[in-house]
Amino acid sequence: MSGATYEAAGVSIEAGEKAVELMKVWIDKARRPEMLGGIGGFAGLFDASALKAYDRPILATSTDGVGTKVAIAQAMDIHDTIGFDLVGMVVDDLVVCGAEPLFMTDYIATGRVVPERIAAIVKGIAEACVEAGCALTGGETAEHPGLLDPNEYDVAGAATGVVEASQLLGPGRVRPGDVVIAMASSGLHSNGYSLVRYVLLDQAGRDLHEHVDELGRTLGEELLEPTRIYAKACLDLARRTETHAMSHITGGGLASNLERVMPAELTATLDRSTWTLPPVFGLVRDTGKVATADLERTLNCGVGMVSLTSPDDADKAIAVLNEHGVEAWVAGSVSAVQSGQTGGSVTLVGEHSV
Repeated sequence: MSGATYEAAGVSIEAGEKAVELMKVWIDKARRPEMLGGIGGFAGLFDASALKAYDRPILATSTDGVGTKVAIAQAMDIHDTIGFDLVGMVVDDLVVCGAEPLFMTDYIATGRVVPERIAAIVKGIAEACVEAGCALTGGETAEHPGLLDPNEYDVAGAATGVVEASQLLGPGRVRPGDVVIAMASSGLHSNGYSLVRYVLLDQAGRDLHEHVDELGRTLGEELLEPTRIYAKACLDLARRTETHAMSHITGGGLASNLERVMPAELTATLDRSTWTLPPVFGLVRDTGKVATADLERTLNCGVGMVSLTSPDDADKAIAVLNEHGVEAWVAGSVSAVQSGQTGGSVTLVGEHSV
């Protein structure tokens, strides 16, 4: 009489081993010289003593996930781009303080391990790590039958970076007169997808494979557009200009994320007329009759990162970002708090260009 097995319970060790073999080629591409060993150990190893450029190194760490954007990847059966969303969400949270991302680990939970699907996810993560300049030192794939449906998965990750203590960016360096340099997003990035899915798919009943004229492609292609990774561009910006702080525009939108790096004695004003609202944001707004306030505190509305930079370096900052293929512009400025104003606040004025 045969007894119960792990595979009968829904977990395939063989599938997991095959997934590891398939992903190795991609992980090997996402290495740095400081990385020790390969995958397969209990921990990823990184030789911090090899970071000779730092006199007083400050370590920074960040962790995040992709959120419900994974539901779009699963519905489209396209899995090799979601890794860019994961890496972008994690490493660009490090970059805002001036930290160079060093290494990252990932976690994938799925109802059933399909080796090719897991390898595609890791392929995207590894390629994005290369774009960000960090190593992928390892990760974990967990099979959760009964908790997740066979074709469901979720991804999360964590990264560590380093910044020279004297070069640490943040609210304490921001000054009156600083300009707010806005950096264009590649689209929705990885935040607000619960609203987007509710409006476009649940309420409007639109098909992901439907071609949308104002988007110039299918709805699914637009919603799966990978998150832009700003790491190398922003690190170069910090090196070559007098930039005092940066803000990654993720959940909560532009104003609330910029407020996180604003000192209490200062305020910032941004002018919406300095940029055109990309079509996908207008589609969500118009389809769901979403109020501007709700749209702006949920989605990035076309701005994925901002810097607070000395006005003397405004033109240079834009030129540096353009060198990296990042569209940028002066969207506003910082000033001292006046009577009746709230310290540390951010105000958006004007209307988006048409």
